[in-house]
Order: sequence, then C-alpha cells, then structure tokens
Amino acid sequence: ERLATATPPRDSTSKLSTSTPRYNNGGSSSNTLTSQGRDAQAGQDTMINAFLVFNGQGQPRLTKFYTQLETSMQQRLISEIFTLVSNRPAGSCNFLPLPPLLAASGTSHSSSEEQNDVPSLVTYRNYATLYFIVISTSTESPLALIDLIQVYVEALDKLFENVCELDLIFNFESLHATLGEMINGGVVIETNLDRIVAGVRAQGTVAKRPVNEGRSAGIGGGLGMGGNFVWHGR
Repeated sequence: ERLATATPPRDSTSKLSTSTPRYNNGGSSSNTLTSQGRDAQAGQDTMINAFLVFNGQGQPRLTKFYTQLETSMQQRLISEIFTLVSNRPAGSCNFLPLPPLLAASGTSHSSSEEQNDVPSLVTYRNYATLYFIVISTSTESPLALIDLIQVYVEALDKLFENVCELDLIFNFESLHATLGEMINGGVVIETNLDRIVAGVRAQGTVAKRPVNEGRSAGIGGGLGMGGNFVWHGR
C-alpha cells in the first residue's frame, strides 16, 4: 500500500485536495503558502502550534511542538488527537476544532494577548496507515495546511526514493530537518519542493535504509510513497 507522492486524482474522493492552494514545485511564480507564512510573521497571530505524525496504532513517528507545553500535556494531546482523528469516518472533512480542554491548556498567554493566538484547529491527512496532523490557530487556512502536509510527504519521498514507514523510524533526524526547512517557530517559511529537498541534503542527514530491510518488511506491510499514488480521501 502506497503513500502519496503526487496530487490526488481529480475524482470524488479528492474534492477537498483539488480545491487547495497549489504550491510552487520549482518555478519562480509566487507561492501561496510561502506568502501566507510571511504574512504570519508580520501579524504574529497566525501560526502552527504542532506538527504530528503517527501510524494506525497511535505510535508517534514525529512530534514537533512550536508552543511551550508540559510533557504530560504533550502526551495527552497526542493520545486524544489520535483518537479523535482515527475514529472519523472515511470521507469526513480534513479539519476540525481542537478539543476545548486541550485548546484551553495548549499555551500560556498573558491577559493582554489576543485569543486568536490560541491553538484551536486540527488539520490532518491520512496516507495509507500514517496520519499527518497539524495543530494551528484558527487564523491559519486549513486548505493551505492540507497542501502543506502534501508538500512534506512529497519532500520525504524525494529524499528517500519511495519512502516507507521504516524510513521514518530509522531517519528521525531527516524528518525534523525536512520540517525545519518548511516551518520555523510555527511560521511557514518555505514550500518550494526543490529548495526543501536541497536544504535537507545539504545538511547530510539522509541515511540509507538497512540493506536487509525490504520494502515488504515495513511496518504495516510496506508503506512506500513512490510509484502509484493512493490517497484515501482523508
């Protein structure tokens, strides 16, 4: 079963994705998501609070928080968000409100701060048995975040050549390096696929998969993202 490497096919299962803002895949035209990131830097009220990846069993493969949270709250958030997302029916909307208790506890703010700086939105996509989840303020565009997740997945596939879940396990540093090329301090700074991949490769963090680990040995029966695109409409 494959994870996505290309834009979802334009059929009834991918209506949400085909309406999302498109990213620049190497050209010089202006980039919707990059522009949005620059606007966020100026406004300081639009930001990503966390980027999470876990498999179908709820095991975290990547957890990156951009707002200060106690470890116990992080663990609780990961557990509750996974339960919330994994139990949603196929074909459901890809974004939903953050549970109120977690939203209230997500960050510490002074009384003078704007409440639209509080994390309140969960945006996610499901590729095979992996869930890619973004927690953000309500001022972030969920459609742009859906596209941002797609860029991240495609970047990983370019780095690992038909990436599978084993690559996520053995190359923890590369996952964070890729995310670091795209997001800094909760603000989207880059969505150009070629520049992201070049930046990660320049850091020398991409490692080869162990020789004895075949594609079919991947957790979940092999989760390659290359080749034929498969997207479950979530």
